[in-house]
Amino acid sequence: MYLTDPVTILLFIVTCVCLVIYLYGQKKNIHPNYPPGPSCFPIIGNMHIINVNKPYITFQEVRSWTFKLKLAKRYGPVYSLQIGLQKMVVICGYEAVKDALINHAEEFSGRPHVPVFLDISKEHGLIFSNGNTWKAMRRFTLSTLRDFGMGKRTIEDKIIEECQSLINVFKVFKGKPFENTMIMNAAVANIIVSILLGHRFDYDDPKLRRLLTIISDIIRIIGSPIILLYNAFPSLVRWLPGSHREVNPNVEEIHTFIRETFTNQKNQLDVNDQRSFIDVFLVKQTEEKPNPRLFFNDTNLTVLVTDLFAAGMETTSTTLRWGLLLMMKYPEVQKKVQKEIEKVIGSGQPRLIHRKEMPYTDAVIHEIQRFANIVPTNIPHATTQDVTFRGFFIPKGTQVIPLLYSVLRDKDHFEKPEEFYPQHFLDSEGNLANNEAFIPFSTGKRSCAGETLAKAELFLFFTTLLQNFTFQAPPGAKLDLTGAVGFTTPPLNHEICAIPRN
Repeated sequence: MYLTDPVTILLFIVTCVCLVIYLYGQKKNIHPNYPPGPSCFPIIGNMHIINVNKPYITFQEVRSWTFKLKLAKRYGPVYSLQIGLQKMVVICGYEAVKDALINHAEEFSGRPHVPVFLDISKEHGLIFSNGNTWKAMRRFTLSTLRDFGMGKRTIEDKIIEECQSLINVFKVFKGKPFENTMIMNAAVANIIVSILLGHRFDYDDPKLRRLLTIISDIIRIIGSPIILLYNAFPSLVRWLPGSHREVNPNVEEIHTFIRETFTNQKNQLDVNDQRSFIDVFLVKQTEEKPNPRLFFNDTNLTVLVTDLFAAGMETTSTTLRWGLLLMMKYPEVQKKVQKEIEKVIGSGQPRLIHRKEMPYTDAVIHEIQRFANIVPTNIPHATTQDVTFRGFFIPKGTQVIPLLYSVLRDKDHFEKPEEFYPQHFLDSEGNLANNEAFIPFSTGKRSCAGETLAKAELFLFFTTLLQNFTFQAPPGAKLDLTGAVGFTTPPLNHEICAIPRN
């Protein structure tokens, strides 16, 4: 058929009319008190102003060669955007984010139906599930992590043991440059793996290296421009070539490994000797009968373990890599941390009990988390019911972005928000100062379930590494503090030199 064909012309006209009617209807259906936002184009919405590599920068402000628009300044801390036909509400600044996630915790506790996240989890597991499934998985996760030592001496001992393994690997390089991503990922992953599976991996184990590579690839891809397009137009983009088509095969490879693992453990399960998170889930699964498909089913177990493995590795490892990069960039800060380690710990083993005696080191770790801003957009939320928030009407099911980037860079709470400045967390007497806007783990009902574990890991890994090494850039290297592209924000690839201190 050609455009001159009468049937084709008629179909084209009908399609255009239907599209105009649909878009007009969508516009008419917007509530008069819906949050304001920039004007939208048909079909693409506000995609023309989006920084496709780092959308969180757009959510803060729009910069282009033609104009600069500070969205929050123009529209206030609650405003709307539209990506394709998908409407969303962005919440900026600490006060507004806290108001939403704490004071209206239930109303903002949902997860939106984002195509790529639906592909990954099918609304099972913990991170992207909703309703009773999410409540059951979160309750079980928090309880089981506590039982396996989160916040207790037992998990501290596991971390310390892993710190020693990491030190031994760093020493092999004898101060020469090396890239530390896979090494740091493996060390941190072994903590959550020991809880989930009941054992750790050697750093060069091909199975572990493959799983870590897959997780890193998925996180990079879901923060890429093609996924922005896919989430806006899934039916169209699904069939186009691109990295978005790698997500499902990668996820399935991880799920296959996990299913094989718990199938083997199920065959050897001893109710009286539960050695891993998976064992506890399998026992719970038998107790849930005669409703075995309600919550504690194999699909929830597969996705839940995937969620915890990815979350338990990625953010903490990325934060530590930022920490070492920042110590190389600011050697005077590194020296102060090392002096405090020498004063409080000496050559002994760093332990969590030392943290309260080390305010400067603790402040530096806080500032690394703030500056690195690992999950700048937060994981998207959704309204669980119609809600009136700060005078605006937000319908049930609306995607909401509580923008952590805007919180951790809030000028009302941080004196030098764009700089690495440990004094953000120190008072005039050098004591650790609480800053209420420090919420790198988010806050409210959807805050990170592994926050206590992550804090312990950050302190023990960071202090042990700086006790044993001084970190320097390779000769002639320029240290770039620009974050890489991805759903999380890792540092750009770089090499480090770990110079032994003894």
